[in-house]
Amino acid sequence: MSPVSIESLEDTTETGARTAARAFAAGWSRPPGPLPEPLRWSLRERAAQLARGALTAAEFGAEADPWAFAADTHYRACSELREGEPPVRLGVKDTVDVAGFATRLGLRRHRHYPRRSAAPLTGLRGLSTVAKLVTTELNLGIGSGCGNPYFPRLDPAGSSTGCGVAVAAGICDLALGTDVLGSVRWPAGRCGVVGLRLTHTDRLHGVFPLCPSMDAPGWVARTADDLAYAAGHCGLPIGPVPAGPYRVGVVTEALATVEPEILDGVRTTIELLRTAGHAVTEVRVGEPWSWRSAAWELCARAAWDALPQWRGWLAEDLGPATEKAVAAGADVTDARLHEIVTAQHRLRVANNGWFAGLGVDALLLPLDPKGPVPRDPAEDRTRSTIPLTRTRTGIDHEDDIGYTPLASFTGLPALTFPVATARDGVVPVAMQLVGRPQADGALVSLARDAERVRGPLGFAPR
Repeated sequence: MSPVSIESLEDTTETGARTAARAFAAGWSRPPGPLPEPLRWSLRERAAQLARGALTAAEFGAEADPWAFAADTHYRACSELREGEPPVRLGVKDTVDVAGFATRLGLRRHRHYPRRSAAPLTGLRGLSTVAKLVTTELNLGIGSGCGNPYFPRLDPAGSSTGCGVAVAAGICDLALGTDVLGSVRWPAGRCGVVGLRLTHTDRLHGVFPLCPSMDAPGWVARTADDLAYAAGHCGLPIGPVPAGPYRVGVVTEALATVEPEILDGVRTTIELLRTAGHAVTEVRVGEPWSWRSAAWELCARAAWDALPQWRGWLAEDLGPATEKAVAAGADVTDARLHEIVTAQHRLRVANNGWFAGLGVDALLLPLDPKGPVPRDPAEDRTRSTIPLTRTRTGIDHEDDIGYTPLASFTGLPALTFPVATARDGVVPVAMQLVGRPQADGALVSLARDAERVRGPLGFAPR
């Protein structure tokens, strides 16, 4: 036998390590393949197939469970994932307590094990909780690490990131998140699915509080019809989903600086709603529009006030983006906070009269002033999620503030849904409907009507 040198052993070991690493990575770096047929069906159709005996629970699990684990390996939507039962698999944002699961709040070292599930999960039925879903650090950080199933070049965004990703990827059928300033609506919009922020409520026991006067539960589903099914069969607190017809007001303030493809999306949505039998007109919303910037100040101040309590149980340093977001609250004086809270209360008391004065049942506006821009999330790791808005003006200022705070500040329900794609199919075009207090179901009905007229957009994981 020829002598073997130490140098040659090192070369062989290094080569073997690289080969093993490539072989290991090959198992998780690829998309999982075509979505299984039972996961392509609507929830309504899946339930019908199960009721007829054309699909058994065992057959569903044999396809759905391997897909979910393979998809999560690729898209990284879950902090914890288990096998589920049909007809509806539920995922829950990891800032919301679920008995039997750990709550991690988007932190590496934190976890607690709740004895009971959070208030928004009470009264639900026919759901199998399969996952806790990835969130950003304390709802404030940047970069969840999730991949976007339908639009791979696009950061899923928001703090309920895992909710949008998991539903789009077919890992779960329904996801419960929280929405402060768009945290459910952004991931849903950027992943090409439907996200509903519920009417504001103070019944949020078991939900991590970021800004209690704007925190709201939010539900993500693949389609508005899936949300309507879940409302009727699973007890989602959306209320009835009446057929209408409705009067919809297009918010003219939101059209001043939108990109042409976003404006095309507005026109498309108007035609879809009119074809479905709804009346659409233009409206100016007036004073509530001017308080969108203050909503960011209110969130920042709430986080700043809570920081001393957080420090008492945090087992790690916060990331730079989170620290910057919290620090923005130090600039909101007590006098400014009083001004903001007073205006918020006044506007909320006037909500129903405001809609009556506008003569509409719901408002229509884009999710964002401009479509999302593909970028490397690593570029934004130190950027604050709270824009410092008080002394800034202009188009860039409008982009930073966005359109989602309109519903957040006034405590109204808001739903986002996809209507088209832009930039050669690289990004989705998402619209937003804002409704009267407790009229969450009307928004689902409007979006479902638009879906029926438009037909499927054909999004699929890739």
